[in-house]
Amino acid sequence: MTKFALVGDVGGTNARLALCNLETGAIERAKTYSGLDYPTLEAVVRVYLAEHDATVTEGCIAIACPITGDWVAMTNHTWAFSTEEMRKNLGFDHLEIINDFTAVSMAIPMLNKDHLIQFGGGEPVEGKPIAVYGAGTGLGVSHLVHVDKRWISLPGEGGHVDFAPNSEEEGIILEELRAEIGHVSAERVLSGPGLVNLYRAIVKSDGRLPENLQPKDVTERALDDACIDCRRALSLFCVIMGRFGGNLALNLATFGGVYIAGGIVPRFLDFFRASGFRGGFEDKGRFKAYVQDIPVYLIVHDQPGLLGAGAHLRQILGQVL
Repeated sequence: MTKFALVGDVGGTNARLALCNLETGAIERAKTYSGLDYPTLEAVVRVYLAEHDATVTEGCIAIACPITGDWVAMTNHTWAFSTEEMRKNLGFDHLEIINDFTAVSMAIPMLNKDHLIQFGGGEPVEGKPIAVYGAGTGLGVSHLVHVDKRWISLPGEGGHVDFAPNSEEEGIILEELRAEIGHVSAERVLSGPGLVNLYRAIVKSDGRLPENLQPKDVTERALDDACIDCRRALSLFCVIMGRFGGNLALNLATFGGVYIAGGIVPRFLDFFRASGFRGGFEDKGRFKAYVQDIPVYLIVHDQPGLLGAGAHLRQILGQVL
């Protein structure tokens, strides 16, 4: 009889839950719930298990916040809980709560070529470190290494490192944003809100008043050629995405590849292909030759967080991925 486990991918707005086939890693019966409709994460889990008449004793849930111990308090939501208390309440033998980008990184060994689009570089080097980052509501970062038949994710808060401009235009952007918000992290320019920040800084640096736009407005106007400021913002976003990815490659010699996740880039894929992304990635001065063969992939699997949560749990339970 096939055994299943509960897997989840929880963000500031939605909670996605599914069942993972513990033998194959396949994800089944995924369903998305609005986090605003439930008082606790445990309540969502109970509703899902009841709706699907599922009896499980193991689970792994990825959450968009730092995981530093038993107590978990979400960054962009009111939910907070003890992992051990939730495990006992649900009657589980095992419950793992992991960072969302830990899950995304753990999905990488489970992906095939149909789940990836390559942007430059050559072939990945087997056994070498991997980097993964992605822009959405924020900027997530993780690394992945393979040691003694085990995949080890190295989570962190790399999205909050300092924004490092490397051109006159980027320097002007930094000065505008520093005057407005103080510390300017990479996330302040590489995220949905970051895209709006880029647009606002471009307009303000020209002595004009920016409109009150949402991220999707900036993207749509850029793609329609309806606004030169929005097009400049989106072009700059792509270049800075490249620079940041190249920095990750340098940090850990990621000859195993650099992977882009998150919901923003797929919305303007053709624009991204034609952008200065790869040029920004390789723009490392004396170390251009060091990074130029490192492949970059865009993850186009529709549920990498759920896939990676399942992979993490299966490995914890003793399977070799």
